[in-house]
Order: sequence, then C-alpha cells, then structure tokens
Amino acid sequence: MGNYKNYKVWEKSHQLVLRVYSLTKVFPKSEQYNLTSQMNRASVSIPTNIAEGCGRETQKEFIRFLYIASGSAHELDYLFLLANDLGYIESEIFKKIVSEIDEIKKMLAALINTIKNSLNN
Repeated sequence: MGNYKNYKVWEKSHQLVLRVYSLTKVFPKSEQYNLTSQMNRASVSIPTNIAEGCGRETQKEFIRFLYIASGSAHELDYLFLLANDLGYIESEIFKKIVSEIDEIKKMLAALINTIKNSLNN
C-alpha cells in the first residue's frame, strides 16, 4: 500500500487535525472531556486509519481502514454541526471546516473506489 504520507487525502486530513485542535482549544472548559475530546479524537482517527491501513498486507484490509477513516470524517462533520449550534464556533469557520471535511470524505470515497476497481481487474 506504500507510504501513507504519499496520499493527498492523508495530508489534507493531517492538516484538518491541526485546525481542529486549534479550534477546540478555545471551547469552554466544561467541554474539555466531552465535545472537545470527541472532536479531537474523531479528527485524529482519519489520518491514523489511513496510515494504519497502509501498513496492512492486503488491499482489502486497506479499504477496511479507509472506511473507518470515512466514518470518523462523518462523525466529525456532525460534531462540528453540534459545536456550531451550541455557538462554540463562528458560522464562517463552520462553513469552511465542513467544506474541508466534505472534500476529505469525497477523496476517501474515490480512493476506496479506485482500489476496489483495481481488485476487480
């Protein structure tokens, strides 16, 4: 599967983690072990699962970890919706970060499809 750092989706998701940590740093202290922790963990799960999948022996295993990464991206999407509705982030920041998450979800889906197609040929 190669070096995970060579995947554009890994790079984008790594940059997303850095932004999420920066944004959640200013959340209320009461959310430190709740929403803040959940958002940080969901964001970290995306590039982590891409990296772990690259270390697996088969393409099918890699795909499984890409699906897990995609699930974490969907989870993070909802958590940002919640943070926005609770007033923890500004509307413009919310729109930008959700757009980044959507792009990562699309990239993961495309990568999964590419690998699946290569297995069928």
